[in-house]
Amino acid sequence: MKHRIVVLGAGYAGAYAAGNLARRLSPADTEITVVNAEPDFVQRLRLHQLAAGRRIRAPKLADVFAGTGIRLRVARVTAVDPERRTVAVADTGGGGELGYDTLVYALGSRVADHGVPGVAEHAFDVAGRPSALRLRDRLDALEGRGGGTVLVVGDGLTGIETATEIAESRPGLRVTLIARGEPAARLSAGARGHLRRACDRLGITVLEHTSVEAVEATRVLCADGTVLASDATVWTAGFAVDSIAAQSGLEVTEEGRIVVDRSMRSVSHPDVHAIGDSVHAIGDNGRPLPMSCASAGDTARQATEAIVGRLTGGRTADVRLTYVGNHISLGRRDGILQLVDGEGRAKPAYLGGRKAARIKAGILATALWAVSHPTFGMPRRRRRLTAVPAAPAAMRPAA
Repeated sequence: MKHRIVVLGAGYAGAYAAGNLARRLSPADTEITVVNAEPDFVQRLRLHQLAAGRRIRAPKLADVFAGTGIRLRVARVTAVDPERRTVAVADTGGGGELGYDTLVYALGSRVADHGVPGVAEHAFDVAGRPSALRLRDRLDALEGRGGGTVLVVGDGLTGIETATEIAESRPGLRVTLIARGEPAARLSAGARGHLRRACDRLGITVLEHTSVEAVEATRVLCADGTVLASDATVWTAGFAVDSIAAQSGLEVTEEGRIVVDRSMRSVSHPDVHAIGDSVHAIGDNGRPLPMSCASAGDTARQATEAIVGRLTGGRTADVRLTYVGNHISLGRRDGILQLVDGEGRAKPAYLGGRKAARIKAGILATALWAVSHPTFGMPRRRRRLTAVPAAPAAMRPAA
């Protein structure tokens, strides 16, 4: 019986891990299945650009995995049972269960509403492709009627990129960025100054130290009593993970992220590895890795090394778990590259302008290429398993 590897989620982390496992493990011993809610690969880091009106590639996962031996199941994960080693899924056919011997949990994150009333009902977001397209349709409608006011709530990098992209791509709309503190407060003083100048150049109104208490259909209510009219409110105030991992009995943090060891292996269930936004992984500096594309790549590589090493009897190589900085786009022709030190603090120097924008574009292109070419460098002889663990009694076929 083949060793069954199931990868939940085909974002940057999941698709990369699945492709690399297929490259390195012999199909004679392993069976790899990827479960994803959508049939396409979503460039999540570019969803703010999609919402603003740019055309963004969305390769078909069936094409991405063609020739790799990977099985694709387009379905939504509804539950994980780590004791029985099963995953429950729902799809157009009604769903069912998948059994696994090794699970790679890469379900990513969603927008966090922080319990603010009205966010789910009235706000837009760029955390998923359907929601980004819904926002694009709304912005198209506003432009069609001659303009409108767009409020972007959130002082993190997603809010900054969303506000600047919309302001540049749709100059007929009035864009306001609402920040609980100072936008991008963790950047260096020079980088923050560059950001302020970019907002001024693009005509973005920035409201600092403003807390939103409720979102309504045509306005936003602030904690200080201010009422702001809005034709489209975009919520970018952070991300949260789904409750599936917590409900499964896996050990998770208070926020629901899976607690793992250095190899991305669950500390409570060793046949489960977690990667990407779903994992609470400690970096080489002793601090939790942030939710980011860089962390997705590092945790996916580490989990891949651990799984291959465990199944083939080889040594597990340690992947560097470091966070080197932030790459922020400010529209198409401007950006900020901010490096950080070993403690995650911004270094005084930064790179801004067109060169920073080109670097960010290069990073995005490289990430897409890495996911879209899982068979690149496919070895002629992939590694055999030293032993194929038997499935749990509950999962063995009846005699």
